[in-house]
Amino acid sequence: MNTILSTINIYLNQHRLIPENSTLIVALSGGPDSVFLLHLLAQLQQSMKFKLVAAHLDHQWRPESGTDAEFCNTIAADYNVPFVCKKLSELAITHKPNGSKEELGRKARRFFLQQVAAEHAAHRIALAHHADDQQETFFIRLARGAGLTGLTSMKPLQDNYIRPLLAVHKKDILSYLQEHNIAYVVDASNESDDYLRNRIRKALPAIQTADARFNDNFAQTLVRLQETEEYLHAQMLTLYARICTENHLAIADFFEQHSVMRTRLLLYWLCQHKVKFTPSAALFEEIERFLQQPGMGAHTFYNLWKIVKKHGGATIVAL
Repeated sequence: MNTILSTINIYLNQHRLIPENSTLIVALSGGPDSVFLLHLLAQLQQSMKFKLVAAHLDHQWRPESGTDAEFCNTIAADYNVPFVCKKLSELAITHKPNGSKEELGRKARRFFLQQVAAEHAAHRIALAHHADDQQETFFIRLARGAGLTGLTSMKPLQDNYIRPLLAVHKKDILSYLQEHNIAYVVDASNESDDYLRNRIRKALPAIQTADARFNDNFAQTLVRLQETEEYLHAQMLTLYARICTENHLAIADFFEQHSVMRTRLLLYWLCQHKVKFTPSAALFEEIERFLQQPGMGAHTFYNLWKIVKKHGGATIVAL
């Protein structure tokens, strides 16, 4: 077996990414990474029992986007894989987008992929992120001041998303496609300095050249960070079960914890109750200041929800 395919096969088995008899949606942009992923999964279908559906979202941001969609349709047909395509203007997205154009594109793709997964009763959605994407994600989050949770970057299995290519690098993907004469499209926006990811992508070769050990050591460090994150999350869950009953947070017990654990508890508490918020140190400090105030009371956030404090406990109330 080709070295890159062998590496990915080991990674798939190690993380149990494709359940037997499952249906898999593959996000197909037409670029080299997603074309390689489709090729890989189509090959694996010969030995593994799963169904495959290719999904493409046309953002309509570039004049050639329609041509890219046609290319994806053709290559999916070549592999005898069902193909689903939608235009961004056709998506019934109800929430108002905010943030950068890059963030809007990411949220729209996720909305579309989840929609396709629901329509096909799919178990997993396969994304084509590889080892270089992992490095870029780490430095993007580092530049934005992320904590440990953010710096652990992308996981092989996260919710219903799988990333089978995280163990291989872009150069190996491109070499494989060239060797096997597999066509793909090139998105010129991937070279634009308008996007932080592209600027970081162009800077990374200098680090890799400075120390030949970088790629291997980065991967090992990331594994250690992820193991630490998993341990802290498990400890947080144990504490949460002790100090929070349904929606009632025991304030005195909460403040007995280390500040690192308090932040994790607040984040989990808010997420468990489906609160809409933007995580930030300022928000968690604001919540703690309110909880530390003596007596009963209520404090409103974003005009969307509030925390009510009484009888030594706190509850979340939607407005």
